[in-house]
Amino acid sequence: MTEPFPPGFFDRSDESGDAHFYSWPRLVTHIDDGAIAAVGALYAELGLDGDVLDIMSSWVSHFRIAPANLTVLGMNLAELSANPQAAARVVHDLNAQPELPFADASFDAVVCCVSVDYLTQPVAVFRDVARVLRPGGPFVCTFSNRCFPTKAIRGWLYSSDEQHGEIVAEYFRQSGGFQDPVVERRTPAGHHGDPLFAVWGRSVDSRV
Repeated sequence: MTEPFPPGFFDRSDESGDAHFYSWPRLVTHIDDGAIAAVGALYAELGLDGDVLDIMSSWVSHFRIAPANLTVLGMNLAELSANPQAAARVVHDLNAQPELPFADASFDAVVCCVSVDYLTQPVAVFRDVARVLRPGGPFVCTFSNRCFPTKAIRGWLYSSDEQHGEIVAEYFRQSGGFQDPVVERRTPAGHHGDPLFAVWGRSVDSRV
């Protein structure tokens, strides 16, 4: 992935305000059971617990066991209110305001499930995720091959599954707040359902 991203990469076919698009609740899952299980398995493998933030969240967060204190941040209050694992809920539009409404070093881990393809200012968001993470805390992005195409960025729509992993890894690198990211396919290559991919990195201590 070249740096910076080419002109038009973060454009969308529907540039209207996201608040309208997400104004009604969609109480559905956006990946199948196999991909959901792969998300939960990764969270368990990485030992995500304590104070955890789920950004661009919805009514499900896919943890096998809920973290001790899960904060969900998303666009629709009805969806967030229906999330049984959440201890706190925050309505916030990251495309309108990439800065997260939390103090520095507030969280042990941050996750983003099947939503990174909608970010129009991802490097700014990733930079602020690093700010709210405690040193060494992981930021875990998982995604499949489904999306709302009118709201996904054009660079994502015109890229392959493998290129998606490199795109997200480049967000981590350009943000400057993380160690080298890990890129993995979390469902087997011969898997017949929705594929599940993951990219994650650990925050660096900005005080060093």
